[in-house]
Amino acid sequence: MNYTANITKLKRTFLPASFVITDWAALEPFFKNLLDRDISNLSQLEQWLKDQSELEAAISEDACWRQIKMTCDTRDKALEEAFNFFCMEIQPKIQPYADALNKKLLSAPCADQLDHQTYFTYLRNIRKSIELFREENIPLQAESAVMQQQYGQITGAMTVEVNGQVYTLQQAGKFLQSHDRKLREEVYHKIQQRRLQDSSALNTLFDKLAENRNQTALNAGFENYTAYRFKELGRFDYQKKDCFQFHEAVKLHVLPLVNEIYRKKKAALGVDQLRPWDLEAEAEGVQPLQPFNTGEELLNKSIACFNLLNPFFGDCLSKMKEMKHLDLESRLGKAPGGYNCPLAESGAPFIFMNAAGQMHDVTTMVHEGGHAVHSFLAHHLELSGFKEYPMEIAEVASMAMELFTMDHWASFFDNDDDLKRAKEHQLERVITIFPWIAVIDKFQHWIYSHPSHTYEDRTKAWMDILSEFKDEVIDFSGLETYRSNAWQRQLHLFEVPFYYIEYGIAQLGAIGMWMQYKQNPQQAIENYCKVLSLGGTKTLPELYEAAGLSFDFSPEKIKVLMDFVKSEMGKL
Repeated sequence: MNYTANITKLKRTFLPASFVITDWAALEPFFKNLLDRDISNLSQLEQWLKDQSELEAAISEDACWRQIKMTCDTRDKALEEAFNFFCMEIQPKIQPYADALNKKLLSAPCADQLDHQTYFTYLRNIRKSIELFREENIPLQAESAVMQQQYGQITGAMTVEVNGQVYTLQQAGKFLQSHDRKLREEVYHKIQQRRLQDSSALNTLFDKLAENRNQTALNAGFENYTAYRFKELGRFDYQKKDCFQFHEAVKLHVLPLVNEIYRKKKAALGVDQLRPWDLEAEAEGVQPLQPFNTGEELLNKSIACFNLLNPFFGDCLSKMKEMKHLDLESRLGKAPGGYNCPLAESGAPFIFMNAAGQMHDVTTMVHEGGHAVHSFLAHHLELSGFKEYPMEIAEVASMAMELFTMDHWASFFDNDDDLKRAKEHQLERVITIFPWIAVIDKFQHWIYSHPSHTYEDRTKAWMDILSEFKDEVIDFSGLETYRSNAWQRQLHLFEVPFYYIEYGIAQLGAIGMWMQYKQNPQQAIENYCKVLSLGGTKTLPELYEAAGLSFDFSPEKIKVLMDFVKSEMGKL
């Protein structure tokens, strides 16, 4: 099948082409139209679904742009107010209509005539939304949406001074690659101490978010937020016990490899104790990897890399460059982290990140590039609801791209030694991220099963869980205060609760796709494109099957995949 990045903005037939969302008064008539319309035959119902999808796409894109602009400049109050206005004045008024439209759809006399295969997951999500909706949760969810963005405002303002110059925390991280161990330690402490300055504010913010979330779940008739959120995230194909099984498998089959990696690091550096400020450093005489200098260079090299893997992938990034749908470099006042934001009408998504010239920026770029390709491949699907794919497959798109592109990283490195080191770093990261994923996921399960916990309870639980997954090599002695607040650096806890184990499940899927790629690159890329083009029209096990994978994150499967990565590392 031929894929193209030459997508165009969806043509409107229900909304006026020039319609811009300003306030609820302008938007409400379109909802009333849908609610009042006759959908007694299949033709009417299908047109109704298309019109509803067009409205959803316009609203989604408007909301996305408000968020994008605000995260690109957290200091601009007008951008913050525009985002908050949507959260407080528009979204809450949409929700009752959305619930009424969902019920109208399911009660339509011809709803059972919709093709079962095409609409199965779509209608399953509609039923889920009806089950979760409660009028009394609308203000709570609006408040949460505003509060979640405060995390980016607080952390986006964090800076440190090194050698008389001010840096964002992302930029300062580059000093942790220095051969000067004293400088590394100094910068490490500065970064951690700066985080501590706002630990109280972040704790207060998180307390409010956790309280809101718990009340939302209780209002909807759930025992706790865990059960509510599993349903909300559409986790139809695995349960809480599967997450706990994943945690135990990480201890059993991943931590031994993590210990090997860090022992090797300690030996290479020739230090008596491997400290956290040593992890990004290279041995004396080995220069830190410098794959690019500017955001423009990162983008151009990424396009070249994607072109070598598959020209369509390169075309996707080129299209985004043409549309100015990227903001890559770290700077003062910019929110932390990185994301790919699908734009429902435009089709070409937006990539946001905080590049500072480091190797992990390349990984972030190709990761978000994988998400972007997913957005392009799913754009052709007829309804916006068909494009709501599960996160467990979305992260396969991004993580598999990290591994696929490794053979073409010569775009970033002009000598074989640097290329080899870059691949080693990537494979080490594939393994060492698993314990952190398990820690964050297990911590979230604890938080929401103890809704009345105190700050002291939360800190103790965090430290206990950290110690469960701690390697045997890194020496954290004397750094307990930093460690006790380390969870605050994970934005998912604040902004997208319970969204984290997906990275672990998907990393396993990505390794499985990489195994395919090693055996037959062309077939692996075909499977990759095929599954991403399905969007969310299939169940999670069916999507994995379309990719040539099994939806399996049992201890036995994890062992097989870890052994494969270990063997590939041995070949470098």
